[in-house]
Amino acid sequence: MNEKESLILQLIKANPFISQIEIAEKTQLSRSAVAGYISSLTKEGKLLGRAYVLPKRKDIVSIGGSNIDRKIQTLSNLQLGTSNPAESSQSCGGVARNIAENLGRLGCDVALMTIVGEDHEGEWLLEYTKSFVDISPSQVSPNAATGTYTAILDNEGEMAVALADMAIYDSIDTEFIEKRWGYIASSAMVVMDTNFPDKVLKQVISRCEEENIPLCITPVSSPKVKKLPPNLQGVTWLIANKDEAEALSDMKIKDEGDFFKSAEKIMEKGVEKVVITRGDKGLIYFTKKGEAGVVLPPKVSVVDVTGAGDSLVAGIMFAHLKGLNTEDACKIGVACSILTLESHETVNPTLNHIRLQETFKKFF
Repeated sequence: MNEKESLILQLIKANPFISQIEIAEKTQLSRSAVAGYISSLTKEGKLLGRAYVLPKRKDIVSIGGSNIDRKIQTLSNLQLGTSNPAESSQSCGGVARNIAENLGRLGCDVALMTIVGEDHEGEWLLEYTKSFVDISPSQVSPNAATGTYTAILDNEGEMAVALADMAIYDSIDTEFIEKRWGYIASSAMVVMDTNFPDKVLKQVISRCEEENIPLCITPVSSPKVKKLPPNLQGVTWLIANKDEAEALSDMKIKDEGDFFKSAEKIMEKGVEKVVITRGDKGLIYFTKKGEAGVVLPPKVSVVDVTGAGDSLVAGIMFAHLKGLNTEDACKIGVACSILTLESHETVNPTLNHIRLQETFKKFF
């Protein structure tokens, strides 16, 4: 931002209703020059649209999926090719939405940038989520159905198979992001899943690098990892599971050493900090600063694994904002995931920063 843009922004902050003519008089610029500077400030995200609306500073903007989660869990051992007695439930889901709700429950000022259909499911998702999250960057589409994710769990709560109807995200284009860039530019951190099209992912990554905005990417699945561009310069954190890391590093992970080799290959793409989760064996982390280690999880009673990965990401981002080092941030993430594992819900409804601190102190 140059000197003239800075002066114009100061005038608008002092009086959001100031006219372009008044700005021209105070800055000794022509009205057309003022209009050009204001257009530039809007593109940079320093202003939002018309009427000089200044974006409110956010801790985090979470970009990506917002779905209806349906869980069907068998009451005894899952048997293929036959009918299984089961019980079902429905809740709000979506990786970006889950992360946003977790962060909101932890006391962060977080916004959600997603898309839902103009249907009962979409209305329910946004109505529920806005209790914890600013949903104003989100869009309601009249031409598509809200995304759904159906997980089949065995009697021990482990996922056997999942079915995803996410066609709505194919409608997202780069203009969707451009119109909402003010929310991103005014945030301390951006978290993005890989539900949106590849062009959109590349756009967010490159602009975050250009504007020095910290960015965390968490893939949704190994097939959707392939949407990411080869150049991940500008990505601060990448948090993935074993399958996603294999797809991203183009190698098989067979032992503990391979986890670090995979993380190193991901860092070669430009990522600063890589975390790879290993299910009940915890996680590994590796950073460009030479930090490396393993965080082993304590033994807990698992009720449901759905949403545990999303809460892990939220916990790590919460700790990152608090200035914790990589190891402690990962431990906070594991503590947050423990609370989800012990809950029937995708996001533990009792989660708050006090419970998180208690869990962290108990196990670490």
